[in-house]
Amino acid sequence: MIILEFKAYGKTSQYSAIDEAIRTVKFIRNSCIRLWMDNKGINNFDMSKYSKVLAHQFPFANELNSTARQAASERAWSSVVRFFDNCKKKVPGKKGFPKFQKHCRSVEYKQSGWKLSPDKKSITFSDKKGIGRLKLKGTWDLWRFDKKQIKRVRIVKRADGYYVQFCVSIEVNEQLEPSKLTIGLDVGLKEFYTDSNGNSEPNPRFYRKGEKRLKFHQRRVSRKKKGSANRKKAIDRLGRHHLKISRQREEHVKRLARCVIRSNDLVAYEDLRVKNLVKNHCLAKSINDAGWYQFRKWLEHFGKKFGRVTVAVNPAYTSQNCSECGEVVKKSLSTRTHVCECGCELDRDHNAAINILKRALGTVGHTGTWVLDPVNASGDLASTVLGSDQVQQAESLNEESPRL
Repeated sequence: MIILEFKAYGKTSQYSAIDEAIRTVKFIRNSCIRLWMDNKGINNFDMSKYSKVLAHQFPFANELNSTARQAASERAWSSVVRFFDNCKKKVPGKKGFPKFQKHCRSVEYKQSGWKLSPDKKSITFSDKKGIGRLKLKGTWDLWRFDKKQIKRVRIVKRADGYYVQFCVSIEVNEQLEPSKLTIGLDVGLKEFYTDSNGNSEPNPRFYRKGEKRLKFHQRRVSRKKKGSANRKKAIDRLGRHHLKISRQREEHVKRLARCVIRSNDLVAYEDLRVKNLVKNHCLAKSINDAGWYQFRKWLEHFGKKFGRVTVAVNPAYTSQNCSECGEVVKKSLSTRTHVCECGCELDRDHNAAINILKRALGTVGHTGTWVLDPVNASGDLASTVLGSDQVQQAESLNEESPRL
């Protein structure tokens, strides 16, 4: 599956119709959550049937395409499934009990309710919401794909306008010549990452650089009267600046991940729990600004695309252990140089990157993303799911997201 995104252009009345469709999706999703809370044993089929009942009861819900109503009920069911999965896996802390959605920014259609123009430069939504024809602007060519390959179409509202996303059922695999190189990566706050060869990539700190301007726009929002048009304009300006920073961070990690994957046959990195790391309020802003989770996500994506091996190892003691003799050399975060009695003297991050690579080399010959337990290196390997604190079986199948 690949996602193609285009900027959508239309009239003010069309944008209002999209907003109304998004509000309807939020209403159906929250109503399905209420149905699940009030009735024991509700499943996804019951929620799908209930979306049809809502269409008969409320005229504004009937105006939305039937597949869009079904997609809204699927969103509700996905939140329920995620809650049950976290309970079964005994995830520490809150399990993510389904809540009523306050802000919704997208409406999703399946394979009906929309029609592409012959030149694939515009799309027409045919439900009774009145969205109509929207012009599309982007760099991807939709004419390369058959309409049957487009499984979902989503309209997304962002701070700088509206976008149309196409979920295309196609496998993108590229075969590269073996580079005969392996590398270990240690991410940090001083440098974005340091590899096992001693090379480092500077941390751009996009949020820190744009923080002054963000504070300016935030003050503008605070000074405006609540509910006024000027306050809404100020909020839009603030949102656009936040969106710019997030896009800068995303493109930066995507570029680095693609370069690293294409240049090496095996890439090892730390299996960090960013969700737990940001609980440190002294470093939370810097950790979120670095974008470690996004970097790992793109490493795994490009690893699968280009047929490279990506290995996530346990980060425990990678900074404390000596990469030469293996002895533990305790050091604080302020100590940036690793000095061991065996004569090894390296940069702290360089030493950690070598340890990460050494731990990962035990998985040579296995493809996919793996987590290696250094305590029981001879045991079975297991893959880990992004955003989860639990380890799953390595042989588990890939499942399509219910929201795409």
